[in-house]
Amino acid sequence: MAPSVAVENLNPKVLKCEYAVRGEIVIHAQRLQQQLQTQPGSLPFDEILYCNIGNPQSLGQQPVTFFREVLALCDHPSLLEKEETKSLFSADAISRAKRILSTIPGRATGAYSHSQGIKGLRDAIAAGIALRDGFPANADDIFVTDGASPGVHMMMQLLLRDEKDGILCPIPQYPLYSASIALHGGTLIPYYLDEKTGWGLEISELKKQLEDARSKGIDVRALVVINPGNPTGQVLAEDNQCDIVRFCKNEGLVLLADEVYQENIYVDDKKFNSFKKIARSIGYGEDDLPLVSFQSVSKGYYGECGKRGGYMEITGFSASVREQVYKIASVNLCSNITGQILASLIMNPPKEGDESYAAYKAEKDGILQSLARRAKALEDAFNNLEGISCNKAEGAMYLFPQIHLPQKAIEAAKAAKKAPDAFYALRLLEATGIVVVPGSGFGQVSSRNMAYQVHDPAAGRQDPRRDHPLQGVP
Repeated sequence: MAPSVAVENLNPKVLKCEYAVRGEIVIHAQRLQQQLQTQPGSLPFDEILYCNIGNPQSLGQQPVTFFREVLALCDHPSLLEKEETKSLFSADAISRAKRILSTIPGRATGAYSHSQGIKGLRDAIAAGIALRDGFPANADDIFVTDGASPGVHMMMQLLLRDEKDGILCPIPQYPLYSASIALHGGTLIPYYLDEKTGWGLEISELKKQLEDARSKGIDVRALVVINPGNPTGQVLAEDNQCDIVRFCKNEGLVLLADEVYQENIYVDDKKFNSFKKIARSIGYGEDDLPLVSFQSVSKGYYGECGKRGGYMEITGFSASVREQVYKIASVNLCSNITGQILASLIMNPPKEGDESYAAYKAEKDGILQSLARRAKALEDAFNNLEGISCNKAEGAMYLFPQIHLPQKAIEAAKAAKKAPDAFYALRLLEATGIVVVPGSGFGQVSSRNMAYQVHDPAAGRQDPRRDHPLQGVP
């Protein structure tokens, strides 16, 4: 008998789904890491350096002391009853832990919570949003999630009915979006960022792609904007954001705002503005625009990727639609409590006058300055290498250089039956132990007059005539 489970009879949506930042090259890197452990000295390097994903603490970034003190006290509340705790933990960490525990039923961080997240923690997150934006925020609009990714999946589940429903996504894009759209059976509608203008987002490009999709019978439901950009590192200007908000309003689109890198700004002439702040500042109220904003504890200066905390703020949805969002959240019972606590802490860190403030500010500033320094150093290094060029790193945690491969390398890749950019990334890994992501994993396509390699979704193969960008982490 044939096996009851085989690749041929799996869900085709799963087979269609790809996630480049954890794909073939990372799997090979893990094999090499095992080889280093079992056969030290067998490779031309001593360790694997994973630059394929924003994972700061794996590269030596230290966690913020205040956040970890509060988490420790919340997870082991009996410490709060011990006299020696006062000498080991800051006074404001102790008081914050007591305040948080008072909002958790039974003071139990190992128990299930409300499916949206603990109300007191959502209150703290809403207060932090209001302070950041200068406009009110409501705890009932907050859904605390295990990082930003589950929130994205929840919105795709909500919006996508079949392949005739589409989502506008930037290209290059973080592969979470293409993967989740494929898993939920929708269609990705690409809009192309312009490398020549620093990965600019043009409204004319959005309109062109929207009209083209609609002419093919696709119901475009939403627009994804990643700001600061991943993997491109650009920061949107305020007037550009205003145009995007008006575009979504006029076209009846949900605006899905990926804002997880909001703390990672490295240039003096740019600053982060949330799309909710932009919408309210130009006069759009709650009923004018459906908007979902995603935030995560994994990025910023905190880098708590493994704690899996985040939230989405949902505004502009009717009560009946919000009930369906709550239903999806309820299927997963709740997000983890450690991540919920961290999400509340990053939106309400120590304030001036608190005992921990000076140490907290020094840690925060040190991390962000280090990230900015490394981003600039890597940008300069790329631009000083023959055959490589790279746009300025304005924000986020990545650089997306353009690498011009010589014809012999392209021919060698073809002989190895590899895409040229994947072939380059594999050779880089095997020679140095550095893990990067081929540019084609972010969806760039050759027909867009871009100077780098592209994945042609129609043909399902790589075009070897193009150049190939690679992702790098500063």
